[in-house]
Amino acid sequence: MAWAGAPVVVLIVGDDLGYGELGCYGQKLIQTPEMDRMAREGTRFTAYRTGAPVCAPSRCCLLTGKHSGHAAIRNNREIKPSGQEPLPRGIPTLADIFKGKGYTTAAAGKWGLGTNENDGDPLQRGFDHFTGYYCQRHAHNHYPSFLFKDGSKVPQPGNTDGDTGETWSQDVFERQALDWLDANKDKPLFLFLPVIVPHVALQAPEEAIKQYLGKFDDPAYPGNKGYRKHPHPRAAYAAMISRMDRMVGRVIDRLRQQGRANDALVMVTSDNGPTHDGVGGADCEFFHSAGGLRGMKGSVYEGGIRVPLVISGPGVK
Repeated sequence: MAWAGAPVVVLIVGDDLGYGELGCYGQKLIQTPEMDRMAREGTRFTAYRTGAPVCAPSRCCLLTGKHSGHAAIRNNREIKPSGQEPLPRGIPTLADIFKGKGYTTAAAGKWGLGTNENDGDPLQRGFDHFTGYYCQRHAHNHYPSFLFKDGSKVPQPGNTDGDTGETWSQDVFERQALDWLDANKDKPLFLFLPVIVPHVALQAPEEAIKQYLGKFDDPAYPGNKGYRKHPHPRAAYAAMISRMDRMVGRVIDRLRQQGRANDALVMVTSDNGPTHDGVGGADCEFFHSAGGLRGMKGSVYEGGIRVPLVISGPGVK
C-alpha cells in the first residue's frame, strides 16, 4: 500500500535523549507510552547513529545529509553575542528539498545553526516558519523570558529567566506544532521539532513532576556543578521525557482527528547520546540512559552516537 498523496512528514528530535531512555528500548523508570506504542505499531531501529556526538554538528549532518567528514559544522562553536556558527549559504537542507516538492515547512525548538542575523537563519534555510531558540546557551533555560518567532522576539508570559515560570518552552513548541498541523491540514507539510528535552537545566511543570515524586530515592541537586538547582532532579528529568512523550502522542492524535494518520510519516529520534552524570543534576547512570552502551554525549563510542529512532508510517508497508 502506498500513500495516496504527498504525506505529512514530522521529524521530532530530542536533545540528549539516550538510547535507553524509552520504554521500548528497555527503560524501566520513565514512562513513555506514546513512543512505546509507536514502536509496537511502527518500526523501532536498534542501530541508528547520529552524525556527531554533540548538538550543532549532529543537526548539521541531519539537515544536510552530509557525514561529519564533509559537513560544514563540525563542532559546537559559539558566535557572540548570541548563537552558533551559521550554516553557510548554498548548502541545501531537508527543508529546501521539501519546499521544492511544494511543501509548507515549519520548525519549533532549538536551531543551533545560526541566527536571524546571518546566513544560518532557518527562514533562509528552507523553513517558512520557525519558533524557538536560535542559541544553544539560550536553550539552557526552559522558562525563557523570550523566544523567537519568525525572526522576532516574543516575550513569554510569566517568565523572568528563573528556575520556574508560567510558560514552559516545550509546551510552546507542542502548541505551535498542533497549530501548524491544523493550518495545513489540507496541504503537504514538513514539520521539524528539535525539542530541548531532556537537556539540562532540569526544569519541568510541577504537575508533570508530581507523577514521579516518591517513586525513587531523589536527593536534591544544589546547583554546585553548573545549571540550576532542583529539589527533585530525578523526578524532573523523568518528567521532561514523559512530557516529550505526551507531545508525540498529541501530534499523532491530531493527525488521526484530521483523517491523515495513514498519510503521515512521524519519526522520533535524538541529536546525540545522554549527558554525563552530574551535569546539571542529570543522573543518567541511575536511569541507565545509554542502555548499557559505552560512553555518553561527546564520545564517539556507541553511547554517544547510537540513539533511539522510532518511525510510524502506517500508510506504507
